[in-house]
Amino acid sequence: MPVMKFHVYKGRSVEDIDALLDAAHDAMVRSFHVPERDRYQILNEHHESHFRVLDTGLSIERTEKFVLVEIVSRPRPRSEKIAFYANLSADLHDRCGIASTDIMISFVENTDEDWSFGRGVAQFITGEL
Repeated sequence: MPVMKFHVYKGRSVEDIDALLDAAHDAMVRSFHVPERDRYQILNEHHESHFRVLDTGLSIERTEKFVLVEIVSRPRPRSEKIAFYANLSADLHDRCGIASTDIMISFVENTDEDWSFGRGVAQFITGEL
């Protein structure tokens, strides 16, 4: 936890997807100080006719490398979120050649009682996590 969901245009190679997911995980570990094995990622590929990503009036150019990242997480301090925005942008640029203008990030927050990692138990509530 957190769960990271990625939305990208269809057509990336397996190597490109691996690099994207690895870079995002590394940025998350550095920014949120979560364990290395705390990795939950889902990547969805969209045909160009099913994916519209404009710039909210900010004059940001988008390309076929655009990635929308949704993070479902317990509440995080503002400082960690700001660090994550910067770390993810730098890592995706350096390791995947994705410009910062092609990265959009959104957080969806929930609470400890909203998580079960298996066995029908809320591990944050029971103290297992």
